[in-house]
Amino acid sequence: MRILILEDDPAIAFDLQAILEADGHEVVDSISSLAEAYQHLDDRFDCALLDIDVIGGKSFGVAETLMERHIPFVFVSASAPSDLPQPLQQAAFVAKPFEEKVLLKTVEHAVPNLLPC
Repeated sequence: MRILILEDDPAIAFDLQAILEADGHEVVDSISSLAEAYQHLDDRFDCALLDIDVIGGKSFGVAETLMERHIPFVFVSASAPSDLPQPLQQAAFVAKPFEEKVLLKTVEHAVPNLLPC
């Protein structure tokens, strides 16, 4: 699976990338700001991992654009799921600090049509 990461903490971004690549996924890019995220929305990826609070503000607009385009995403954040705006409260969510198994299982469930048969 091709995954885009939006995370402004370089150490966390590195951990996410290492976990995903060790599980056989391809990280197409790891970006840290909203401006970069909007520039990469036309890239080809199967899923995105979104921190909520990143450089430039909150990633809710990016998430809404992904929803409109039917691109799965997972929030990976220290914020609470209840902090999400109403239209995004059903989105997949992994709380920081995250466990590797929980992260991978959540990503797999976010993109069920790409799972092996």
